[in-house]
Amino acid sequence: MTKNIDKEGLRLIADNYDLFYIDLWGVIHNGIKLHQEAITTLKELLKMNKDFVLLTNAPRPNLTVRKFLEKMGMEDKIRDHVFTSGEAALSYLKKLSSSDKFFHIGPPRDFDLFNDFKNNQSKLINDSQYLLCTGLFDNYDKDLNYYKELLEKHINKKMICTNPDLIVDRGNVRELCAGSVAMVFEKMGGEVVYFGKPYPEVYNNSIDNLKKRTLSIGDNLNTDIKGANLLNYDSLLISNGVHRQEIEDKGIEKVSKQYEVIVNYIQSDLKW
Repeated sequence: MTKNIDKEGLRLIADNYDLFYIDLWGVIHNGIKLHQEAITTLKELLKMNKDFVLLTNAPRPNLTVRKFLEKMGMEDKIRDHVFTSGEAALSYLKKLSSSDKFFHIGPPRDFDLFNDFKNNQSKLINDSQYLLCTGLFDNYDKDLNYYKELLEKHINKKMICTNPDLIVDRGNVRELCAGSVAMVFEKMGGEVVYFGKPYPEVYNNSIDNLKKRTLSIGDNLNTDIKGANLLNYDSLLISNGVHRQEIEDKGIEKVSKQYEVIVNYIQSDLKW
C-alpha cells in the first residue's frame, strides 16, 4: 500500500534514511525553472547532514548540467550533488577502441559528451562501428519512424544509449528522449547498452552507497521507481510528473501494478 505524504511532507520520513537519490527533471525543475519547494527540501537535507545525489538521466557530463542549473539559479552547494547518466557512460566510452568510429544520434547540445574523442565521430552512419544515442535530432524530434528507417540496415551495430527515459515534460510540452529511439532499435532486433536509471551502475558510480538506508525520489515509474525496486531501495513517487494523468485517471495502486513496480510513498510535488 502506497502512503501519501502530501500533508506531512518529506520531513515525516527523512530520519529513516541516510541517502537520497533525487531526480532532477520533473522533481527539482521542469526544464525551464526550479521548483522552490523542492530547493527548500534539499536545503533541509543539507542541514541534517544527509547524503543525497541529484541523479539525472541527462546524456551530458556533470559539469555541463551543473552550468545549466547555475543559469536557473541553483546554488553551488546543491549543484555539487549532481551526477548524470552521461558521466556514467563516459568511462565506458573511453575504453572502446580508439579506432572505432561512432555515429551520433541526438541534438548538437549533447556534443559535450564526446569532446574528448570527437575525432572518432563519423558523419555517415555507414562508416561507423557503433551508434551513440543521446536523444533525437532537432529536425526529427517527434517522428520515430524516421529512426526505424535510419537504423534498419545497421541492426548488427551496438547502440549505446545515455538516457533510458522514453519521455520528458519541458514545462507543459512533452518530448521524446533517447530511450524511445533505443526501444525502436531493440524492437528491430538491435543490441542496446544503457547508462542511467534504472540500471545499477549509475547509482553505484555516483556515491558510496554501501550499508546506507536509501530512498529514491522521482517522477518516472520506468526509471526512478524501477531502479529503486531493482536495488531494494524505498521509493517516493512525485505524482505531478510524467505519470500525472494516468494517476489522476486510475489511481496509484492500479498504475503501479500496470508498470509492475512498488511505490512506497507518493507526494504531488517534493516538499519538506
